[in-house]
Amino acid sequence: MGQKLPIGIQNFEDLRKKGFKYVDKSDIVFKLATEGKYYFLSRPRRFGKSLLLSTIEAYFQGKRELFDGLAIAELESDWLEYPILHLDLNTQKYDSPEALSSVLDEEVTKWERLYGRDESETAIGRRFQGIIRRAYEKTGRQVVILVDEYDKPLLQAIGNTKLQDAYRATLKGFYGALKSMDGCIRFAFLTGVTKFGKVSVFSDLNNLNDISMDAAFFDICGITENELRTNFEIEVAELADKLGKSVDETYTALRENYDGYHFSEEKLPGVYNPFSLLNAFYKGNIGAYWFETGTPTYLMELLKMHQYNLSRIEKEEVVSDVLNSVDIASTNPLPVIYQSGYLTIKGYDPDFGLYHLGFPNREVKQGFVRFLIPSYTNVDAVGSAFEISRFVRSLRAGDIEGFMERLQSFLSACPYELEPEQERHFQSVMFILTALCGYHVQIEEHTNKGRMDMTVQTQDYVYIFEFKFNKSAEEALAQIDEKGYAERFQSDERTVMKIGVNYSTAERNINEWKIS
Repeated sequence: MGQKLPIGIQNFEDLRKKGFKYVDKSDIVFKLATEGKYYFLSRPRRFGKSLLLSTIEAYFQGKRELFDGLAIAELESDWLEYPILHLDLNTQKYDSPEALSSVLDEEVTKWERLYGRDESETAIGRRFQGIIRRAYEKTGRQVVILVDEYDKPLLQAIGNTKLQDAYRATLKGFYGALKSMDGCIRFAFLTGVTKFGKVSVFSDLNNLNDISMDAAFFDICGITENELRTNFEIEVAELADKLGKSVDETYTALRENYDGYHFSEEKLPGVYNPFSLLNAFYKGNIGAYWFETGTPTYLMELLKMHQYNLSRIEKEEVVSDVLNSVDIASTNPLPVIYQSGYLTIKGYDPDFGLYHLGFPNREVKQGFVRFLIPSYTNVDAVGSAFEISRFVRSLRAGDIEGFMERLQSFLSACPYELEPEQERHFQSVMFILTALCGYHVQIEEHTNKGRMDMTVQTQDYVYIFEFKFNKSAEEALAQIDEKGYAERFQSDERTVMKIGVNYSTAERNINEWKIS
């Protein structure tokens, strides 16, 4: 048996004293503390940001004994204790300006009990400034400021411009203390899922070093392949035994499901989602653990607000400015989707500064698509697995009529508000369907003679689909022949079926199909 797995453990001192396994990131903490002063880090939820802040806190508390046997023990010799102001915005529900003000007031009041208060300081930002100054004067040491999930209020208010403005004004004044009290501050580290730009709470903090896409810190959170093999050899062997797989097969399954996060344009190793990885070991199964903790509602709000075409999601190319900051006034939901961890960097074109995005791994893609099903179809999340199984069984049996009839039903719930965007809705539903079926049958689109709408391959059949809008199934079928899409399968022993399909916006569904 290996060490205890720290699932949900976010306190570094608790983790170390109770013998939980710790993947050593302490050398990175030392690098941060000795080479800079103000930092911001964006990482997806459940990626270890809170544990990182807790580790930094223990370091600046001078708790040397907690770091015995870790890399930093050989690097640090002074182990000084600094006054620390640690703010965690992650646990509150922010549904009004008063909710945010209440949380900040509660924390500031707690700090004032330690370091005193000047009654002339009434605004929350001025009170924060006063605390920083008095903490420095009282202890003789500069202050360490740690903020966990700074953007939680802003994310909960996506789509509500008035509430966004109120939160932004409050936070901008509060965080402004980091610049005005620079001489009293030893170190500051802020984390969040997103970085809000243009209308940012950080617009005045030009001294804040955003390391979110810095290659030197690509592995600051999460677990690399090397760390997996070095720290979890016993756990991988035990999981392999439970799954009835070889150790190599188990490493492959873990990689396909949980690896693949990239936070820099440089060609660096991928990073595993630590929460999912630890749960797989603990429960002895490859599951969708990241999604079981709940997908944030702000993501669906963004997709609805911008009527995003899901069929584009694995083909997107963007510049760094799009990835690095979120502008609530923008009509582009990609920055939040990327920074939330649903997309990652798959490639980079230095000539044009373009990032190619895609899903990091199977867990994210499958979980993301299942999460979307109730909002795009008449199938709820619980029944989605059964519904997809019916699609796949029809394809495997050569029952294309049954497949098409089910597809009609799948499309029958086009929301009224999306009526002007029916083509986009249809493309999104087809993306959901092909993504989920794609784990059971092979689906591809490209050919050297053009781009097929959809090709599906099973053990016994090859299906070539062409879709038209407000035309005819006959025209769609004719295009398959004109483009020679079936030629590549001439020597294939499987049965090849060509299916032309027409979608009618008047009927808001597929109204005919022809099979050849």
